[in-house]
Amino acid sequence: MASSSIQNVSHWPYDAFLSFRGADTRKSFISHLYAALNGKGIYLFKDDKELERGASISPGLLKAIEDSRISIIVFSQNYASSTWYLDELVKIVQCKNKNDHQQMVFPVFYDVEPTVVRKQMGSFREAFSKHEEAFKENLEKVKNWRDALKEVANISGWELKEY
Repeated sequence: MASSSIQNVSHWPYDAFLSFRGADTRKSFISHLYAALNGKGIYLFKDDKELERGASISPGLLKAIEDSRISIIVFSQNYASSTWYLDELVKIVQCKNKNDHQQMVFPVFYDVEPTVVRKQMGSFREAFSKHEEAFKENLEKVKNWRDALKEVANISGWELKEY
């Protein structure tokens, strides 16, 4: 009888994609989370570049989302103020819901309650008021952002308060 070994080789280039609003969390929570996960051997994609205002999401970033088995989304007070992160979130939800992909999604609510994200209250409401004005010719895009936020905020995640 021939012996065989089953190799556990992942077809995912990244274990996880980290989505976060840099100005809110990069030098505090994200740096600690990244170090802890990396220290456990989890290969993460984390975009360290400062994003230009009005710039569209890069094809390379979209590919990194597709190439990740898990997405960790860190919602913070100003997450929804950036169309870049909202586009990123829509892509993550598309990957989550795609039959042949089914990316796992883990939300972290950093100094913001899940209800605020889900119902788009407070700073999220303010951000969407601005988005609706700026994208009045493309309200479908704004609806997609809203729907993605609601879907991910309905996933059980972690709620962290800044003290």
